[in-house]
Amino acid sequence: MPLGVVVGVLGAGVSLALLDMIGFFTNVFYYQRLSVHLVSPNASTLGAITLVIPIGGGLIVGLMARYGSEQIRGHGIPEAMENILINGSRVQPRLAILKPISSAISIGTGGPFGAEGPIILTGGAVGSIVGQLFRLTGSQRRALLVAGAAAGMSAVFGTPVAATLFGVELLVFELKPRSMVLIGLAAATADALRMVMAHAGLVSPQPLFPVPSHGPLGGVALGGAAVIGIATGFGAWVMTEAVYGCEDLFKKLSGHLHWMWWPLIGGLIIGLGGLIDPRALGVGYNTIHLELLGKVGVGALALLFVVKMTIWAAGLGGGTSGGILAPILMMGAAIGGMFGHVLPGASVGSFALIGMAGSLGGVTRSPFTAIIFSFELTHDQNSLLALLVSATVAHLVSVLTLKRSILTEKVARRGFHVMREYAVDPLEATFVREVMDTDVFTVEPSRKLDDLYRALPEGSAERRQRLYPVLNDEGELVGVLPWSAVLSGRTAGPKTVADAMMLPTAVAHPDEILRSVADRMAALGLGVLPVVDRGEPRRLDGLVTQFDLLDARQKLLEEERHAERVLTLRLLRNREAEAKADLDGTDG
Repeated sequence: MPLGVVVGVLGAGVSLALLDMIGFFTNVFYYQRLSVHLVSPNASTLGAITLVIPIGGGLIVGLMARYGSEQIRGHGIPEAMENILINGSRVQPRLAILKPISSAISIGTGGPFGAEGPIILTGGAVGSIVGQLFRLTGSQRRALLVAGAAAGMSAVFGTPVAATLFGVELLVFELKPRSMVLIGLAAATADALRMVMAHAGLVSPQPLFPVPSHGPLGGVALGGAAVIGIATGFGAWVMTEAVYGCEDLFKKLSGHLHWMWWPLIGGLIIGLGGLIDPRALGVGYNTIHLELLGKVGVGALALLFVVKMTIWAAGLGGGTSGGILAPILMMGAAIGGMFGHVLPGASVGSFALIGMAGSLGGVTRSPFTAIIFSFELTHDQNSLLALLVSATVAHLVSVLTLKRSILTEKVARRGFHVMREYAVDPLEATFVREVMDTDVFTVEPSRKLDDLYRALPEGSAERRQRLYPVLNDEGELVGVLPWSAVLSGRTAGPKTVADAMMLPTAVAHPDEILRSVADRMAALGLGVLPVVDRGEPRRLDGLVTQFDLLDARQKLLEEERHAERVLTLRLLRNREAEAKADLDGTDG
């Protein structure tokens, strides 16, 4: 926990420094001034000259990836997932320097990306480095890596709860106190640091996107939220296919052009898109805010959506460094805003907010994060129910139309499977007594091994048992005899069971859950354990094997696949029987 606090402070500091770097490069390239104030490129007066700025940024990022670290390419979150799943949560220290610099250059030169992906990877790198400095397990390093990522997200956006949910839903691959406590602690620490900075006048104390207050949204607006959920769900499919379609197109160039030059091509497409609609350039926080205020027309929203998606997909497909959350928020708000101009029940800005949550929930398949993130960004509590409807429906459509999310697809393309559906482990919900074998073949200590071997014919159930409990005359467990010892009985001569038996290395108890038994088997390399009573440890109750553990999985499959009608409505049938009884003159 102390390390979680340290990671929270470091992650917040690094992330806020990244925002300053983005502001610095944006001011230098688009306004030729020295400032770290975060501004949008769309107010630049350079005209067509701005075409070359993203090209130059892409060239620099390509060179940094080639000669620094290839891991700076992409939007950061899949890379964080990969470090967690494959590298034991070990991140190269240089990545904590190269990733924020490359991302700042990419976004500062007009890249249509968000800062959150690089922030998450950079904060995660800080957490991982801290974890590597101490003697920790892989699980503890993983928790610190995700804690750093959540701290960065919390510090930049002022969304500690959403950052914690994001870490749990997307990155840590478990919902356990050992990780959630550290993630929440780091996110809270980062937000507390942000509030201190707000009191000092260094950052704004307001939510990132303050919106006008309004009353609770009614049933008509909730119906509109469902419509927008469907639209943003299909929008999630379009965005995901666009990104990986562009990535596949760039891969076709691999035989002719080194990937180092791909960000340059992406920069050219970004520059052209910026000439068409400059609002699509950069992180676009000011544009998102205008969408949420309902100050962007239908035509402008449609153009913004098309241009943003095109240059964003081309940039990511080419391997440029940048995040995905802010672009998703902008495109989702555009979808919601377009529908908001025709749907009744709420303002255009409210529907833009609903679209923002739906898009984030559909693209990332993290509906809870989408709901709370949208709420914390605006503090619009009266839209919570509509956000729930939109994010839930969008999540449903995304699951039905896409095999994987935009985040897990990249990891899967590298040959690794990501499981993000959390469920109760069947080993946690099944007791040993439910699966153990009580029909056990036992032996006595005085029995000859050669006689025992002959008593176990080929193919018999007794021979398949593989471990034989040894019971004395009082029926007490005094040892166990493995099959290998029985097999040696062919040439053992006068050797008895007592000579070859051993004390049980470990035992199980009927009231234990299978998870603890499975862990014990794995730790000791055993495939079968005798089951004994806790109160009478020498009383044998049965055997439990590694194959019995599969029975728990079979139980879960039965619950998921076996359909049955438990209750039957018999009212009509009873009335017919009574009518027939009246006609026949008999009792019903």
